Amino acid sequence: MASFAPPNAMFARLMPPIGTAPADPDTREALGLFATHVADRAVLLTDPDGAILFCNDGTERLFGYDPQQLVGCDIADLMPGNARQARRDRHQAIEAATVRFETRCLHVGRGPFDADVTITPIPGNDGRLRAFGYSIFDISDRKAAERRLAESEAHMRSVLATVPDAMVVIDDRGRIQSFSAAAERLFGYREAEVVGSNVAVLMPLDHRARHNAYISRYLRTGEQRIIGSGRIVVARRKDGSEFPMELSVGEARSGSGRIFTGFIRDLSDQQRAEMRVRELQDELIHVSRLSAMGTMASTLAHELNQPLTAIAAYLEAARRLVSQSAHDGTRVGEAMDAAGREALRAGQIVRRLRTFVARGENERRVEPLAPLIEDASRLALTGARELGVRAFIRLDPAADEVFADRVQVQQVLVNLIRNALDAMNGAEVTDLTITTRRDGDSIRISVIDTGSGLSSDRIPRLFEAFATTKPDGLGLGLSISRTIVEAHGGRIWAEAGVVSGSIFHFTLPAARSGSLS
Repeated sequence: MASFAPPNAMFARLMPPIGTAPADPDTREALGLFATHVADRAVLLTDPDGAILFCNDGTERLFGYDPQQLVGCDIADLMPGNARQARRDRHQAIEAATVRFETRCLHVGRGPFDADVTITPIPGNDGRLRAFGYSIFDISDRKAAERRLAESEAHMRSVLATVPDAMVVIDDRGRIQSFSAAAERLFGYREAEVVGSNVAVLMPLDHRARHNAYISRYLRTGEQRIIGSGRIVVARRKDGSEFPMELSVGEARSGSGRIFTGFIRDLSDQQRAEMRVRELQDELIHVSRLSAMGTMASTLAHELNQPLTAIAAYLEAARRLVSQSAHDGTRVGEAMDAAGREALRAGQIVRRLRTFVARGENERRVEPLAPLIEDASRLALTGARELGVRAFIRLDPAADEVFADRVQVQQVLVNLIRNALDAMNGAEVTDLTITTRRDGDSIRISVIDTGSGLSSDRIPRLFEAFATTKPDGLGLGLSISRTIVEAHGGRIWAEAGVVSGSIFHFTLPAARSGSLS
């Protein structure tokens, strides 16, 4: 509330001669009437030296003195300041026609309080200074509120200075209103450099126009895209470098309009850590493939030995036929053709093996499912015929393509098939079946065996790392298979067979027209 500045004419008309108190009834009545209009503050008249000539009832409420006791006292006694300061205040009032300031005043019983003081010089008819009018208003409540607000702001700033997430406040025109200490560290700008600027300065060039359009659309339609939720976006530092960040935006309304507060978390370290985890997972997956090939080394050697032995035999037969003087050209040609077929067979085995164990780059693409399963089963079923295993593949025509990394999916299949072969070792019936089925936007692949089966208490722990039922197993095959499948957005699980054995299922995203479904 603004303090009251007494009109010069009013004080001049009511003023008694210098050095006397207003004693006549008309003057006292007029001053009393005047005081009723300013009962919320103290109104005092002093002579040019500061001696009090008159004060209203509000003076008693503010200072605790009977107004009659104050007549003749120095007004400086009501303020903890000294007489020299009081003289300076009056001198400034003379020069400026009025002066207003805040100071500390003194209540006789309650002690100091904050006050708003206005001093007005009162000239006489001859233009000479006759007195000063004082209007004093208690502003203790307002000053206390200001101090609490300042303390609250200081506390809030200290909190924001230590919060790891950056905070940026903008108005409904996209102009930056506040820029936290964490934001300064993150973006490289000082707060003074960006306050008042459009928040687009923190965005890559190709994002700026879209952001301004988003604010306009939101104010026009109320459609929320970021407000109230978080999303991953790209930001731009002062030096021009870009980085990923998680942005959450809140909205509030103030007297001047809407404000939006953005909380920003730098994801650079997190993404680097996630990339490192993926690299380690890829390394583990690769080592797992090498380990699988190590356990299959003897059967692979046997499988390769067959076509190589046949090649040697056919070539020897052809050599003998050629050495005969009257050789049969037809029989030589047949031997050479047979040797060529066996060479191709050996080459296919080597190719599948080399592709399987190669490090390579992980790349997901649309893959035909039938050849993928055929290659994996041929590799995994190496040596299975000698064990009497019958293999069946039943493919759903509607489940023809998946979006996946070919080698990693083959790794899952090889692991499941080799586990099925181990489970059927010694079983009376050794049938292995691989089936596919369209399941909504996914394709389910199942590996079914007629082996010893799974107990219900083992199934929940099958896919945990180091959980194994094999005497010489590490317990990583199924765990790695789960990692691969879940990374593809699918799931893997096991269940007991209908009659005997077990069934392992896993799903992969189906491909539609060369794109993700």
